[in-house]
Amino acid sequence: MFSMNKIFKTFIYSALTLGLTAGMTSCTDYLDKEADSTVSEETAFANFTNFQGYVEEIYNCIPDKEKCYWTTSFNWGDDEIMNTGLGDGHLEHQIDLGNYRNWSSNNQDWLYRSSSNPTSTNKFDHSLWPHAWYCIRKANIGLENLDKMTSATQEERNLIAGQLYFFRAWWYEEVMEYFGGMPYIKHPIDANKQLDYPRLSFQECADSCAEDFRKAADLLPIDWDNTTVGKKTLGKNQLRVNKIAALGYLGKVLLWAASPLNEHGPELDGHDTYNYNTDYAKRAAEALGECLQLVESGQTQYSLAQFDYSDVYNHKKSASAKSCYSDIFYTTGQNWLMPGSTEAIFRGPSSDYNGSNWNFTKTWGTKVNSLVEHDNVIHMPTANYVDNYGMKNGLPITDPKSGFDPKHPFKNRDPRFYHDIVFDGFKYVNTTITTAADKDLQYCQLYTGGNIRSAANGSRTGYYTQKLVPHTANKYDGTYNWSGSLHTYLPYMRLSDIYLMYAEACAAYGGAKAKSSNFSKTAEEAINTLRDRVGAGHVGSEYVADDHKFMDEVRRERAVELAFEGFRWADLDRWLLLTVYPYNTKTSVEFNRVESNDWYKTHDPADAEVSGWKEETILTRVYGNKHYRFPLLDNDVYLFNDFKQNPGW
Repeated sequence: MFSMNKIFKTFIYSALTLGLTAGMTSCTDYLDKEADSTVSEETAFANFTNFQGYVEEIYNCIPDKEKCYWTTSFNWGDDEIMNTGLGDGHLEHQIDLGNYRNWSSNNQDWLYRSSSNPTSTNKFDHSLWPHAWYCIRKANIGLENLDKMTSATQEERNLIAGQLYFFRAWWYEEVMEYFGGMPYIKHPIDANKQLDYPRLSFQECADSCAEDFRKAADLLPIDWDNTTVGKKTLGKNQLRVNKIAALGYLGKVLLWAASPLNEHGPELDGHDTYNYNTDYAKRAAEALGECLQLVESGQTQYSLAQFDYSDVYNHKKSASAKSCYSDIFYTTGQNWLMPGSTEAIFRGPSSDYNGSNWNFTKTWGTKVNSLVEHDNVIHMPTANYVDNYGMKNGLPITDPKSGFDPKHPFKNRDPRFYHDIVFDGFKYVNTTITTAADKDLQYCQLYTGGNIRSAANGSRTGYYTQKLVPHTANKYDGTYNWSGSLHTYLPYMRLSDIYLMYAEACAAYGGAKAKSSNFSKTAEEAINTLRDRVGAGHVGSEYVADDHKFMDEVRRERAVELAFEGFRWADLDRWLLLTVYPYNTKTSVEFNRVESNDWYKTHDPADAEVSGWKEETILTRVYGNKHYRFPLLDNDVYLFNDFKQNPGW
C-alpha cells in the first residue's frame, strides 16, 4: 500500500524512471516516447502500489501560483497594479504594456520557470508550460499500460484510470486558457516518426477534454475516504482528485468553449460579449448542475465556508461559526493547516508551508518605513476593480437606487468589501508601535497625499487588499513570522466557482430563470446562494428582467467572489472584454479627509466622511486582437509546420 500521507513525493522506486526525466526544452520533448521509455514498465505498472507511485509525480508537478517565486504575480486583468520600481519587472506590469512574451522570459511567474523539474519538491521548480506536456505524456504512457496492472481490484483500476484521464484533461485545460487550442495527444509519441499534430481549435480541444473529464467523473469516487484503498489513510486523502473535481472541470471547459472568444474569435469592440454558444453552455450547465446536486443533497464532503465574523476587519470568526471564509485562502495559528476549508475542490501540494512566510506574504502592504518587510514589491487592487464591490443591498454602486454616497464611499458596502479591502482609516497594525517614526502608520492614510500613497513604496490606487494575506502580516504584528504559522495557498477550483459557472452557463442560454435538468436552482438562485452566505442583498429585479443586465451581475458577482484569485484575466479574455473600456484601464481613487486623524482611533472607518471623491486613470492598456492569446515559445512552433504560432505573434 502506498503512503497517502506522502502523496506528493516523487517516484518512490528508482526503477520508475521510464525515460521521463529528459530535459525540458520543448513540448515534443515531453511527449516523445524515447527508445528507453519502456524500461522497467513491468515493475512500474505491475500493481496498484507501484502504479500509484507513478501517478504521484503528476500531483507533485502542480504549480503553486503563490510560492513559485519570491515575489510572484498571477493577477493580470484589470484587478491589480504593482508599485513602480521593482514591481515593473513582473509579468503583471509587462502584460499592462502588452509585452506578453515576457511570460517565458521573466522567470518570476507560474506559467514558466526555467528551473522546472518534475521530480523536485522545491516550490520554485514547478510551472505550467513545461510540466503540462510532461504530465500529458505521463498520463498517456500510464493509460497505454493499464493492462499491465494484473494484480489489482476493479476499484484500484478505476482509481488509476480516473486520475490519468483527469490529469490529461486538466493540464490541457490550463494551457488552453492562456494559449488556445492545442494538438490533443492521446498516446505516447514515437520519437522515430515524423511529427504531424495540427493545432485544434479551442472547442475541438474542449471536446476531448470533456470526454476525459467525463470518464474521470465516472471512474473516481466522491471521497477517497469511502474507498477500500482510502480507508487505510483516513483524513489524508483531501488533495486527491475525485468525481466532484472532474465534474467541476467538465463544466468549466465546456463553459469556456461556449464563451464569446472561443465562439467568435478575437474582436476589439466586444460586440459579441453576450453571444455564447448555447449548446456548449447547456452541456456546461448539466455538468455543473450534476455537481451541485451532489453537494446540496449532502453526498459530498464540500460546503460553502461560513462568512460569520465577530470582527471582519481582523478575520475573526464568531464563536458559533464552524468554518471560516478566510481559511479558504490562508490559515494562521492552526499548526500550518492547509488552506481550503470546506470549499476547496482542487489544490496542488503545499508541503513547504513555511515558504508562505517569505516574500509572498510580504507583498501586500505598505513598504513605507518597511512596515511590511523585505523586497519593495507591492500588489494592490485597482480602484476600478474595487468598484465591483457593490452595496449591502445587492445593487452595484452605479445604480442610482443603490444608496452609494461619494461623501461616505465606504459605508454599507457588500460585506466582502470589509473582508478583502484595506481602505482609508483602516487599523493596519493591531499591536503597540514602539518606533516614533512609525506611529502614524498604524491607521492607513490612503487619502490623496496620505503618508502611504507613494507610487514607489505605498498605494498608487488608494487601497490595499488583505484577502489572501492578513493585514497583520507586518513587522509589528508579525503574523508572517514563524510563530504565526501562516500558511497560504490558492485553490485552483472551489465550490463558489461551481455556483458562479453554473449561473453563467444557465444565463448564457436562458437568462436568470434558466436551470439545468438535474439541479433545482436557477441562475438567479445560484448567485443569491453566494450572496446569502455573506449577507448581501439579492440580484435586483431590474437585472433579473434583462438578460444582458443579469449577465453583467453574474460577472460582477464573479469579480467580487473570486477577487485576486488569479481568474480575472482569463475571464475578461473569454468575454471579449480585454480591449474594451473600462476593462482596459486601471484607476486610483482620489479624495480628501473630512474627519481628523484621531477620529479613526475611536470610530469605524466605514462611517467616515470624505470630500472630492473621484477616480483618475493610472494607465490604459493598448491592445490588439493578438492580446487575446499568449504567444507560444518560438522554439516550439518551429519544430513542425502544423504547430502554428498564435496570430499576431
